Amino acid sequence: MSAENDAQHEHHFENAESGAALTYPMQCSALRKNGFVVMKGRPCKIIDMSTSKTGKHGHAKVNYSGIDLFNGRKYEDMSPSTHNVDVPHVKRQDYELVDITDGFLSLMDESGEMKEDVKLTEGADITKQIEADFEEGKVLIVTILTAMGEEGVVAYKEAPKGE
Repeated sequence: MSAENDAQHEHHFENAESGAALTYPMQCSALRKNGFVVMKGRPCKIIDMSTSKTGKHGHAKVNYSGIDLFNGRKYEDMSPSTHNVDVPHVKRQDYELVDITDGFLSLMDESGEMKEDVKLTEGADITKQIEADFEEGKVLIVTILTAMGEEGVVAYKEAPKGE
């Protein structure tokens, strides 16, 4: 087989993390409050929704507003109820906080695996609370949300005593 012949059989595939898409389509009428949706290219949690019926031959429209999962900005959008919108794949995982170094968290999951690539959002209220509680010596469980290639701290709690 010649080199020229080999070249025509080579395939190059672009893929996202583990071959999975960052979003999936969902009919707008199936969206629910507290669910997730992509608004202005950002992963958001839906905080309010309303459906308005239009004229005799028009389609119902869904008005919805959401808060960006990572930067807290509020967005509003409208779409016909029969149209598809993008919904982000969202993963939520809890970790024990081991250390904070230069704004980066050292986290440990249940199996003892370390994760050290999550950065706290500078100036955010949750960042100040986590840093203060950690300095007091409290054992903290941090909830990390991952969506559309981004991840961030969305919540935390003090670990139950005796664990």
